[in-house]
Amino acid sequence: MSEDDTKTAVIIEDDPDVRSLLDEVFRAAGFRTVLAGTGLEGVAAVAEHEPIITTLDINLPGIDGFEAARRIRAVSATFIIMLSALGEESDVVLGLTSGADEYLVKPFRPRELRARIEALLRRPRNAPPAGAGTAASSAPATGATTQGSPAPAARNPSATAAMAHPGMAAQWHVHRDISLDPATHTVLVAQHEVELTPTEFDLLATLLETKRRVRSKADLALVLRGEAFGSASYVGEPDKRAIEAHMANLRRKIGDSTAEPRYIETVRGVGYRLTAHADEAPAES
Repeated sequence: MSEDDTKTAVIIEDDPDVRSLLDEVFRAAGFRTVLAGTGLEGVAAVAEHEPIITTLDINLPGIDGFEAARRIRAVSATFIIMLSALGEESDVVLGLTSGADEYLVKPFRPRELRARIEALLRRPRNAPPAGAGTAASSAPATGATTQGSPAPAARNPSATAAMAHPGMAAQWHVHRDISLDPATHTVLVAQHEVELTPTEFDLLATLLETKRRVRSKADLALVLRGEAFGSASYVGEPDKRAIEAHMANLRRKIGDSTAEPRYIETVRGVGYRLTAHADEAPAES
């Protein structure tokens, strides 16, 4: 989407009261909203309206939120905030594995949701998957309703400027046979393109940028919020567990292993960093 496009949010929620509250929060943040009451309506609405952010309940009529997230990920790079009364760690992990970028447990505080929205707006978005908006968008978003007035999209170009360097050839970040281009949001593993969620892409880009320097879970959580390294902002255990789930998904997609890591290694009790190159001696423990 260009900077002249409007900020659009798709709200997929079957509870009218919660849907109304979400609509109020997003419209107060300057969004045009599209409301959907089922998973199928929501997937079609995302394909048609190309929102910046999508909220997604889990217990929906028809397909549930997990399946809806997987279908949305196939056609859109929208940021997905999963909202659910299911607060067990296994539910959070499954939600993030399905493609969600954030997971909030109901009942949520509107101020916290607004903070999450603002943090997502500070992050760059991936380009939509190839073919997005074609086959999926041909299905009408039956039952989805649009509300609110257009508002300019919020952007933070400096988020990617720190990673990119002058010259097209210098934009690629490379470690062993994995390559990442911040300008096109492309990731290649052994010259094969890998589809990552926006959150997984940002985590990989951060690790490639800082190389062998260890990044803690709290540090990575702040990166995803768009806050500076060393910020005094509080990072709770749910945020740290979310980082663990995102890292597990990232490793699975790039074909990495925690037992014998090729790209990303865990520094137990500290965080994550890139592995040493083949011609480097591993650090002494």
